[in-house]
Amino acid sequence: MRSREALAQARKLVVKIGSSLLTAGGRGLDQGALAHWADQIACLWDRGCQSLLVSSGAVAEGMARLGWQRRPQHLNRLQAAAAVGQAGLIQAYETQFRRHGRRTAQILLTHEDLSHRQRYLNARSTLTTLLRYGVVPIVNENDTVVIDEIRFGDNDTLAALVANLIEADLLVILTDQPGLFERDPRLDPKARLIHTASANDPRLDRMAGGSRSGLGRGGMITKIRAARLAARSGTATIIVSGREPRVLERLLRGEELGTLLIPDSEPLDARKRWLVGQCQTKGELVLDAGAVKALREGGKSLLPIGVKAVEGRFQRGDVVACMDEEGREVARGLINYSAEETRRIRGQPSSRIAELLGYVDEPELIHRDNLVLV
Repeated sequence: MRSREALAQARKLVVKIGSSLLTAGGRGLDQGALAHWADQIACLWDRGCQSLLVSSGAVAEGMARLGWQRRPQHLNRLQAAAAVGQAGLIQAYETQFRRHGRRTAQILLTHEDLSHRQRYLNARSTLTTLLRYGVVPIVNENDTVVIDEIRFGDNDTLAALVANLIEADLLVILTDQPGLFERDPRLDPKARLIHTASANDPRLDRMAGGSRSGLGRGGMITKIRAARLAARSGTATIIVSGREPRVLERLLRGEELGTLLIPDSEPLDARKRWLVGQCQTKGELVLDAGAVKALREGGKSLLPIGVKAVEGRFQRGDVVACMDEEGREVARGLINYSAEETRRIRGQPSSRIAELLGYVDEPELIHRDNLVLV
Protein backbone atom coordinates (compact mmCIF):
# COMPACT_ATOMS: atom_id res chain seq x y z
CA MET A 1 0.00 0.00 0.00
CA ARG A 2 1.92 3.01 -1.27
CA SER A 3 -0.88 5.52 -1.94
CA ARG A 4 -4.21 6.62 -0.47
CA GLU A 5 -6.06 5.29 -3.51
CA ALA A 6 -4.61 1.80 -2.98
CA LEU A 7 -6.11 1.56 0.51
CA ALA A 8 -9.44 0.53 -0.97
CA GLN A 9 -7.76 -2.73 -1.99
CA ALA A 10 -6.75 -3.66 1.57
CA ARG A 11 -7.86 -7.19 2.45
CA LYS A 12 -6.08 -7.67 5.79
CA LEU A 13 -6.22 -4.91 8.36
CA VAL A 14 -4.83 -4.53 11.89
CA VAL A 15 -6.53 -1.82 13.95
CA LYS A 16 -4.95 -0.61 17.19
CA ILE A 17 -7.18 1.41 19.52
CA GLY A 18 -5.60 3.37 22.37
CA SER A 19 -6.89 3.71 25.92
CA SER A 20 -8.06 7.30 25.52
CA LEU A 21 -10.52 6.19 22.80
CA LEU A 22 -12.04 3.35 24.81
CA THR A 23 -12.29 4.71 28.33
CA ALA A 24 -14.40 7.47 29.82
CA GLY A 25 -11.53 9.67 30.93
CA GLY A 26 -10.04 6.79 32.87
CA ARG A 27 -13.40 5.88 34.47
CA GLY A 28 -13.64 2.42 32.94
CA LEU A 29 -14.78 1.37 29.49
CA ASP A 30 -16.96 3.66 27.38
CA GLN A 31 -19.61 1.24 26.10
CA GLY A 32 -20.76 3.70 23.47
CA ALA A 33 -17.24 3.95 22.09
CA LEU A 34 -16.89 0.18 21.93
CA ALA A 35 -20.19 -0.07 20.07
CA HIS A 36 -18.92 2.55 17.62
CA TRP A 37 -15.73 0.58 16.86
CA ALA A 38 -17.58 -2.73 16.59
CA ASP A 39 -19.94 -1.14 14.05
CA GLN A 40 -17.06 0.04 11.87
CA ILE A 41 -15.02 -3.15 12.05
CA ALA A 42 -18.08 -5.28 11.29
CA CYS A 43 -18.69 -3.05 8.26
CA LEU A 44 -15.13 -3.70 7.05
CA TRP A 45 -15.66 -7.45 7.40
CA ASP A 46 -18.88 -7.18 5.40
CA ARG A 47 -16.98 -5.57 2.52
CA GLY A 48 -14.39 -8.37 2.49
CA CYS A 49 -11.63 -6.86 4.64
CA GLN A 50 -10.44 -9.26 7.35
CA SER A 51 -9.91 -7.00 10.35
CA LEU A 52 -8.11 -7.76 13.58
CA LEU A 53 -8.22 -5.57 16.69
CA VAL A 54 -5.36 -4.76 19.06
CA SER A 55 -7.07 -3.13 21.99
CA SER A 56 -5.89 -1.20 25.00
CA GLY A 57 -8.17 -0.48 27.95
CA ALA A 58 -7.75 -3.48 30.26
CA VAL A 59 -5.79 -1.67 32.98
CA ALA A 60 -8.11 1.36 32.87
CA GLU A 61 -11.17 -0.88 33.16
CA GLY A 62 -9.58 -2.78 36.03
CA MET A 63 -8.79 0.47 37.84
CA ALA A 64 -12.43 1.52 37.54
CA ARG A 65 -13.73 -1.82 38.80
CA LEU A 66 -11.32 -1.72 41.73
CA GLY A 67 -12.15 1.91 42.53
CA TRP A 68 -8.61 3.21 41.92
CA GLN A 69 -8.27 6.82 40.79
CA ARG A 70 -4.63 6.76 39.67
CA ARG A 71 -2.68 4.27 37.60
CA PRO A 72 -0.64 2.26 40.14
CA GLN A 73 3.15 2.14 40.03
CA HIS A 74 3.70 -1.21 41.75
CA LEU A 75 3.86 -4.21 39.44
CA ASN A 76 1.53 -6.45 41.44
CA ARG A 77 -1.21 -3.79 41.43
CA LEU A 78 -0.80 -3.21 37.70
CA GLN A 79 -1.13 -6.93 37.07
CA ALA A 80 -4.20 -7.12 39.31
CA ALA A 81 -5.83 -4.24 37.41
CA ALA A 82 -5.02 -5.91 34.08
CA ALA A 83 -6.49 -9.23 35.24
CA VAL A 84 -9.73 -7.64 36.45
CA GLY A 85 -10.04 -5.36 33.45
CA GLN A 86 -9.29 -7.95 30.79
CA ALA A 87 -12.45 -9.85 31.69
CA GLY A 88 -14.54 -6.71 31.29
CA LEU A 89 -12.85 -5.73 28.04
CA ILE A 90 -13.43 -9.00 26.21
CA GLN A 91 -16.98 -9.28 27.58
CA ALA A 92 -17.78 -5.82 26.20
CA TYR A 93 -16.38 -6.62 22.76
CA GLU A 94 -18.21 -9.94 22.60
CA THR A 95 -21.49 -8.18 23.40
CA GLN A 96 -20.98 -5.50 20.76
CA PHE A 97 -19.88 -7.81 17.93
CA ARG A 98 -22.70 -10.22 18.66
CA ARG A 99 -25.09 -7.52 17.45
CA HIS A 100 -23.52 -7.95 14.00
CA GLY A 101 -23.49 -11.73 14.07
CA ARG A 102 -19.70 -11.75 14.50
CA ARG A 103 -17.81 -14.03 16.85
CA THR A 104 -14.75 -12.82 18.71
CA ALA A 105 -11.66 -14.55 20.11
CA GLN A 106 -9.33 -13.31 22.83
CA ILE A 107 -5.62 -13.60 22.04
CA LEU A 108 -3.14 -12.69 24.81
CA LEU A 109 0.47 -12.52 23.67
CA THR A 110 3.87 -11.70 25.13
CA HIS A 111 7.09 -10.84 23.36
CA GLU A 112 8.31 -14.29 24.40
CA ASP A 113 5.54 -15.84 22.33
CA LEU A 114 6.90 -14.02 19.29
CA SER A 115 10.61 -14.48 20.01
CA HIS A 116 10.43 -18.30 20.05
CA ARG A 117 10.25 -19.42 16.42
CA GLN A 118 7.83 -22.33 16.96
CA ARG A 119 5.50 -20.28 19.18
CA TYR A 120 5.63 -17.49 16.60
CA LEU A 121 4.49 -19.89 13.88
CA ASN A 122 1.77 -21.27 16.17
CA ALA A 123 0.46 -17.75 16.85
CA ARG A 124 0.46 -17.03 13.12
CA SER A 125 -1.46 -20.22 12.38
CA THR A 126 -4.07 -19.47 15.05
CA LEU A 127 -4.67 -15.92 13.86
CA THR A 128 -4.92 -16.80 10.19
CA THR A 129 -7.33 -19.65 10.99
CA LEU A 130 -9.57 -17.34 13.02
CA LEU A 131 -9.62 -14.81 10.19
CA ARG A 132 -10.42 -17.51 7.66
CA TYR A 133 -13.47 -18.51 9.71
CA GLY A 134 -14.71 -14.94 9.99
CA VAL A 135 -13.84 -14.51 13.69
CA VAL A 136 -12.64 -11.11 14.96
CA PRO A 137 -9.45 -11.63 17.04
CA ILE A 138 -9.11 -9.21 19.97
CA VAL A 139 -5.38 -9.09 20.76
CA ASN A 140 -3.67 -7.69 23.83
CA GLU A 141 -0.46 -8.16 25.78
CA ASN A 142 -0.69 -10.70 28.57
CA ASP A 143 -0.01 -8.05 31.21
CA THR A 144 -1.16 -10.24 34.08
CA VAL A 145 1.90 -12.50 33.99
CA VAL A 146 4.67 -10.65 32.14
CA ILE A 147 7.05 -8.44 34.07
CA ASP A 148 8.97 -6.30 31.60
CA GLU A 149 6.18 -5.90 29.03
CA ILE A 150 3.90 -4.23 31.54
CA ARG A 151 6.65 -1.74 32.30
CA PHE A 152 8.15 -1.15 28.88
CA GLY A 153 5.85 -2.71 26.31
CA ASP A 154 3.18 -0.92 24.30
CA ASN A 155 0.34 -1.99 22.06
CA ASP A 156 1.71 0.01 19.10
CA THR A 157 4.65 -2.39 18.92
CA LEU A 158 2.39 -5.37 19.50
CA ALA A 159 0.12 -4.24 16.66
CA ALA A 160 3.11 -4.00 14.30
CA LEU A 161 4.28 -7.49 15.27
CA VAL A 162 0.77 -8.82 14.63
CA ALA A 163 0.78 -7.06 11.24
CA ASN A 164 4.00 -8.94 10.46
CA LEU A 165 2.45 -12.20 11.65
CA ILE A 166 -0.54 -12.07 9.32
CA GLU A 167 1.17 -10.04 6.54
CA ALA A 168 -1.41 -7.28 6.81
CA ASP A 169 -1.92 -4.77 4.03
CA LEU A 170 -2.49 -1.92 6.46
CA LEU A 171 -1.95 -1.07 10.12
CA VAL A 172 -4.21 1.66 11.50
CA ILE A 173 -3.07 3.20 14.79
CA LEU A 174 -5.97 5.15 16.27
CA THR A 175 -5.04 7.84 18.75
CA ASP A 176 -6.35 11.07 20.26
CA GLN A 177 -4.30 13.19 17.82
CA PRO A 178 -5.07 13.94 14.13
CA GLY A 179 -1.75 12.39 13.11
CA LEU A 180 1.92 13.26 13.16
CA PHE A 181 2.78 16.95 13.12
CA GLU A 182 6.12 18.53 12.26
CA ARG A 183 6.06 19.95 15.81
CA ASP A 184 3.88 19.34 18.86
CA PRO A 185 0.60 21.15 18.02
CA ARG A 186 -0.17 21.57 21.72
CA LEU A 187 2.90 23.79 21.98
CA ASP A 188 2.79 25.27 18.46
CA PRO A 189 -0.76 25.67 17.07
CA LYS A 190 0.69 26.48 13.61
CA ALA A 191 2.47 23.12 13.32
CA ARG A 192 1.74 21.36 10.02
CA LEU A 193 0.24 17.87 9.81
CA ILE A 194 2.37 15.38 7.88
CA HIS A 195 0.02 13.70 5.40
CA THR A 196 2.39 11.16 3.80
CA ALA A 197 5.98 10.13 4.49
CA SER A 198 8.34 7.19 4.26
CA ALA A 199 8.23 5.10 7.43
CA ASN A 200 12.04 5.17 7.55
CA ASP A 201 12.44 8.94 7.18
CA PRO A 202 14.84 9.87 10.06
CA ARG A 203 13.22 13.30 10.38
CA LEU A 204 10.14 11.69 11.89
CA ASP A 205 11.98 10.99 15.15
CA ARG A 206 12.51 14.70 15.80
CA MET A 207 8.81 15.36 15.33
CA ALA A 208 7.64 12.80 17.89
CA GLY A 209 6.90 13.27 21.58
CA GLY A 210 5.72 11.18 24.53
CA SER A 211 2.33 10.14 25.85
CA ARG A 212 0.52 12.80 27.88
CA SER A 213 -2.78 11.13 28.66
CA GLY A 214 -1.47 9.17 31.64
CA LEU A 215 -3.59 6.19 30.56
CA GLY A 216 -1.55 4.61 27.78
CA ARG A 217 2.11 3.68 27.68
CA GLY A 218 3.08 4.80 24.19
CA GLY A 219 3.65 8.22 22.66
CA MET A 220 4.06 9.25 19.03
CA ILE A 221 7.63 7.88 18.91
CA THR A 222 6.35 4.36 19.61
CA LYS A 223 3.92 4.73 16.72
CA ILE A 224 6.72 5.69 14.34
CA ARG A 225 8.80 2.74 15.46
CA ALA A 226 5.78 0.48 15.03
CA ALA A 227 5.31 1.77 11.48
CA ARG A 228 8.94 0.92 10.70
CA LEU A 229 8.51 -2.56 12.09
CA ALA A 230 5.30 -3.09 10.10
CA ALA A 231 7.04 -1.83 6.95
CA ARG A 232 9.34 -4.87 7.09
CA SER A 233 6.42 -7.00 5.87
CA GLY A 234 5.34 -4.41 3.30
CA THR A 235 2.58 -3.09 5.56
CA ALA A 236 1.68 0.60 5.37
CA THR A 237 0.68 2.41 8.57
CA ILE A 238 -1.79 5.22 9.18
CA ILE A 239 -1.67 7.21 12.41
CA VAL A 240 -5.02 8.94 12.70
CA SER A 241 -7.48 10.42 15.17
CA GLY A 242 -10.10 8.02 16.45
CA ARG A 243 -12.34 11.04 17.05
CA GLU A 244 -13.08 11.32 13.33
CA PRO A 245 -16.57 10.00 12.48
CA ARG A 246 -16.52 6.59 10.72
CA VAL A 247 -12.76 6.97 10.34
CA LEU A 248 -11.99 3.40 9.28
CA GLU A 249 -14.51 3.39 6.45
CA ARG A 250 -13.34 6.79 5.25
CA LEU A 251 -9.69 5.72 5.25
CA LEU A 252 -10.47 2.72 3.05
CA ARG A 253 -12.25 5.05 0.63
CA GLY A 254 -8.96 6.91 0.19
CA GLU A 255 -9.89 10.00 2.16
CA GLU A 256 -6.83 11.99 3.28
CA LEU A 257 -6.96 11.60 7.03
CA GLY A 258 -4.06 11.30 9.45
CA THR A 259 -0.48 10.44 8.52
CA LEU A 260 0.25 7.65 6.04
CA LEU A 261 3.69 6.06 6.55
CA ILE A 262 4.62 3.90 3.60
CA PRO A 263 7.24 1.14 3.31
CA ASP A 264 10.12 2.08 1.02
CA SER A 265 11.59 -1.37 0.42
CA GLU A 266 10.47 -4.83 -0.61
CA PRO A 267 8.97 -7.03 2.14
CA LEU A 268 11.33 -9.35 3.98
CA ASP A 269 10.76 -13.07 3.83
CA ALA A 270 8.99 -14.72 6.76
CA ARG A 271 12.13 -15.80 8.63
CA LYS A 272 13.72 -12.35 8.44
CA ARG A 273 10.46 -10.67 9.48
CA TRP A 274 10.61 -12.81 12.60
CA LEU A 275 14.24 -11.84 13.20
CA VAL A 276 13.67 -8.10 12.88
CA GLY A 277 10.64 -8.34 15.16
CA GLN A 278 12.69 -9.52 18.12
CA CYS A 279 12.21 -6.77 20.68
CA GLN A 280 14.54 -8.40 23.20
CA THR A 281 17.95 -9.51 21.97
CA LYS A 282 20.24 -11.64 24.13
CA GLY A 283 23.46 -9.69 23.52
CA GLU A 284 25.36 -7.21 21.40
CA LEU A 285 28.37 -7.34 19.10
CA VAL A 286 30.31 -4.14 18.39
CA LEU A 287 31.60 -4.19 14.80
CA ASP A 288 34.45 -2.31 13.17
CA ALA A 289 33.84 -0.06 10.17
CA GLY A 290 34.87 -2.74 7.69
CA ALA A 291 32.36 -5.24 9.02
CA VAL A 292 29.59 -2.63 9.02
CA LYS A 293 30.32 -1.82 5.37
CA ALA A 294 30.40 -5.52 4.46
CA LEU A 295 26.96 -6.07 5.98
CA ARG A 296 25.33 -2.90 4.68
CA GLU A 297 26.79 -2.72 1.19
CA GLY A 298 28.05 -6.18 0.40
CA GLY A 299 25.30 -8.39 1.77
CA LYS A 300 27.96 -10.47 3.50
CA SER A 301 27.89 -12.79 6.50
CA LEU A 302 29.40 -11.58 9.76
CA LEU A 303 32.86 -13.03 10.42
CA PRO A 304 34.72 -13.05 13.75
CA ILE A 305 37.45 -10.76 12.45
CA GLY A 306 35.04 -7.82 12.25
CA VAL A 307 33.95 -7.97 15.91
CA LYS A 308 35.60 -5.58 18.38
CA ALA A 309 33.57 -6.26 21.54
CA VAL A 310 30.98 -8.70 22.89
CA GLU A 311 28.25 -7.79 25.41
CA GLY A 312 25.74 -10.01 27.21
CA ARG A 313 25.26 -13.71 27.84
CA PHE A 314 23.91 -15.70 24.92
CA GLN A 315 24.00 -19.20 23.48
CA ARG A 316 24.27 -20.57 19.98
CA GLY A 317 21.03 -19.82 18.10
CA ASP A 318 20.11 -16.74 20.17
CA VAL A 319 19.24 -13.43 18.53
CA VAL A 320 21.94 -10.78 19.00
CA ALA A 321 22.20 -7.15 17.87
CA CYS A 322 25.12 -5.91 15.76
CA MET A 323 26.17 -2.35 16.63
CA ASP A 324 28.56 0.10 15.01
CA GLU A 325 31.22 1.85 17.08
CA GLU A 326 28.86 4.80 17.73
CA GLY A 327 26.28 2.53 19.35
CA ARG A 328 23.82 2.43 16.44
CA GLU A 329 22.21 -0.90 15.60
CA VAL A 330 23.20 -2.14 12.17
CA ALA A 331 21.71 -5.62 12.05
CA ARG A 332 20.51 -8.52 14.13
CA GLY A 333 20.67 -12.23 13.59
CA LEU A 334 21.02 -15.78 14.92
CA ILE A 335 24.56 -16.33 16.19
CA ASN A 336 26.48 -19.56 15.67
CA TYR A 337 28.57 -19.40 18.86
CA SER A 338 27.98 -18.68 22.54
CA ALA A 339 29.06 -15.42 24.18
CA GLU A 340 32.11 -17.07 25.75
CA GLU A 341 33.15 -18.62 22.44
CA THR A 342 32.57 -15.36 20.57
CA ARG A 343 34.83 -13.50 22.99
CA ARG A 344 37.62 -16.01 22.34
CA ILE A 345 37.45 -15.72 18.55
CA ARG A 346 36.51 -12.03 18.10
CA GLY A 347 38.93 -10.08 15.92
CA GLN A 348 40.41 -13.30 14.51
CA PRO A 349 40.19 -14.76 10.99
CA SER A 350 37.83 -17.70 10.56
CA SER A 351 40.83 -19.93 9.81
CA ARG A 352 41.82 -19.71 13.51
CA ILE A 353 38.47 -20.83 14.98
CA ALA A 354 39.54 -24.48 15.25
CA GLU A 355 42.83 -23.47 16.84
CA LEU A 356 41.14 -21.19 19.41
CA LEU A 357 38.10 -23.32 20.25
CA GLY A 358 39.25 -26.81 19.35
CA TYR A 359 36.42 -27.22 16.84
CA VAL A 360 34.52 -25.36 14.12
CA ASP A 361 30.73 -25.24 13.92
CA GLU A 362 30.52 -22.59 11.21
CA PRO A 363 33.11 -20.23 9.67
CA GLU A 364 30.68 -17.31 10.19
CA LEU A 365 29.49 -15.79 13.45
CA ILE A 366 26.17 -15.00 11.74
CA HIS A 367 25.36 -16.33 8.27
CA ARG A 368 23.74 -13.79 5.94
CA ASP A 369 20.66 -16.01 5.63
CA ASN A 370 20.12 -15.58 9.38
CA LEU A 371 20.88 -11.85 9.47
CA VAL A 372 18.74 -8.83 8.70
CA LEU A 373 19.76 -5.19 8.42
CA VAL A 374 17.90 -2.76 10.64
